Amino acid sequence: MSTVINVHDLKTNYSRYLEQVIAGNEVLLGKHGKPVAKIVPLSESATEPRKLGMLKGKLRMSDNFDEPMMELWDTIADK
Repeated sequence: MSTVINVHDLKTNYSRYLEQVIAGNEVLLGKHGKPVAKIVPLSESATEPRKLGMLKGKLRMSDNFDEPMMELWDTIADK
């Protein structure tokens, strides 16, 4: 079971708790001894840089995407 720490303890011992998170542990933050938040390590995929072009061929844009939407303008003009 994880220990619940308060914000003052976190501020005082930030480096120690950060090392625990880096090691893969979760740190629970609490208020009046009750957990209210959790600090967890980032997943490996969250720390990998994104690759340019990774969505190439997966998106489609209409040929007329930049043309005015006359029906919308007509609706607005009627109001």
